[in-house]
Amino acid sequence: MERKKLSVYNINFTGWNTSVPKLLDACGLDKALAQLKKKILIKPNLVEASPPPITTPVELVSSIIDYIRSKNPALEIIVGEGCGSIDYETPTPFKQLKYVDMAYSQKVKLVDLNYEKTITLSKKECRRWPEMHLPEIVMDSFLISVPVLKAHSLADVTLTMKNMMGTAPPKHYNAGSWKKSAFHEKIQEAIFDLNRYRTPDFSLIDATVGMAEAHLWGPVCDPAPNLLIASFDPVAVDAYGTEILHRDWRKIGHISMADGVLGYAEAQIVEAR
Repeated sequence: MERKKLSVYNINFTGWNTSVPKLLDACGLDKALAQLKKKILIKPNLVEASPPPITTPVELVSSIIDYIRSKNPALEIIVGEGCGSIDYETPTPFKQLKYVDMAYSQKVKLVDLNYEKTITLSKKECRRWPEMHLPEIVMDSFLISVPVLKAHSLADVTLTMKNMMGTAPPKHYNAGSWKKSAFHEKIQEAIFDLNRYRTPDFSLIDATVGMAEAHLWGPVCDPAPNLLIASFDPVAVDAYGTEILHRDWRKIGHISMADGVLGYAEAQIVEAR
């Protein structure tokens, strides 16, 4: 089925409870939620227990939950992540980054995707991952990816498509140095193939601050972009995020390979008001 070109929306950040609803309304997420029958899985980037801007702010996820409930209160909402640290499990960032407190107050379930029941998938066109193991919940939910704007030392950028690496179970992808370390081999092809099995249904990137040079260390963006950006197209939102980081998406393997296959990198940028 041919994909149609979708826009990317941005908004100048003034506050989570003001900017998030305006941005999501502009994207038309309210219309999608009104028709939705399946549960929603919100996937932040909690690769480690480091505070924002290395990880997704809990306030952003809480604001998205508020928005979903305001549009369709019957929907089941789950927040899921599978952290990459070799030293601790996902409950550590959940606790240290206040997601446990948020989940209690919002009455949502936290799920460690590293240990969820998996299903086995196969695609002969995928050369890096001809077989893929992914959590069943990831395949059965409406998936909202909520990464942070960050450069990456190996993948060049880590945005919404790379955020999907948190869904990969360590049982199948831990080669020793960290929980998802098998992805380091041919990392661009690995990210692309993962997203050929499952891309986010919707993405919202926290570009309020941004990491300018690497994903776990180094300087923040200066000046700070002070933006939130969102789209139903994972390729378009990643290409735009790459431009905000002053990089060329055409030179980033997983984005250039996905262009025209999983979405379209060259999209109209619309300012939400």
